Amino acid sequence: MTVARSDHFGAERPRLLGLAYRMTGSYAEAEDVVQDAWLRWSGVDASSIDNPPAWLTTVVTRLSLDRLKAIDRRRADYVGEWLPEPVATGRGPAETAEVADSLTLGFLVLLDRLTPLERAVFLLAEVFAEPYAEVGAALDRTPEACRQIARRARRKLDQARRPPRPDQPSGQPPDLRSDLLGELVSAVLSGDAEAVMALLDPDVVLTSDAGSTRRAARRPVVGADRVARLVINLTHRDLELGAMRVIELNGRPALVTDLAGGPMVVQVDQRDGLVTAVWIMMNPEKLHGIDADGELR
Repeated sequence: MTVARSDHFGAERPRLLGLAYRMTGSYAEAEDVVQDAWLRWSGVDASSIDNPPAWLTTVVTRLSLDRLKAIDRRRADYVGEWLPEPVATGRGPAETAEVADSLTLGFLVLLDRLTPLERAVFLLAEVFAEPYAEVGAALDRTPEACRQIARRARRKLDQARRPPRPDQPSGQPPDLRSDLLGELVSAVLSGDAEAVMALLDPDVVLTSDAGSTRRAARRPVVGADRVARLVINLTHRDLELGAMRVIELNGRPALVTDLAGGPMVVQVDQRDGLVTAVWIMMNPEKLHGIDADGELR
């Protein structure tokens, strides 16, 4: 193995890790996929590869599709709601808004509405801007077939998203309130139900993933009144909260709280200055990534 080959893989690793993470929704699985890709890369005749980045992308995409099959089997028996594993991130100046937005928990949950093939095509073409010729080569499909798959995936995602505000300029993302999570946490800690509800969209949805070992709402909780009552009860009656800190997970602020059974992560989505979704992650098996360095791209 030459130094040049090792350096080349190292340069591609953040992108490959980002692709595998978005494909699988698991930082641990993504690391395994990239490690498997490294083993294949180290054993191949480099002179036989005309386009190393494309070769590595193909390997990681196909390994990720294999991993998704195993993940889907585990999800069939999973207790409660299934959320992606959060991961610590650091947004560099070269990271585009589109790539950063594709890391959010809300977007990763939307991706679950796609078939594995649709997910792969959409990520390669729309997020990582791979030419359709290379997308097709990675997936053994023609470029035109991949374009059709991408259109189908976009339709599914558009149908699942809330429509934009009438006054929202086309293609312009809404402004995000950086202090909204802090305001919500302060209102919850004060036990002021009215203050909490004032920060929630009327149709807000709270989704919690605790697995089989910890208590949490096993189904999504819908509506500002129900969500407000639940989070206040959790804070003041059901949970003994420890130290709290705010870190960046999946490109957005997240509250990490120490509990007796392990950490709890809380993150929110927002629109028009109100919280539209609350994500609570308590499954300790899924929270290793909050301490990862976050070299995803």
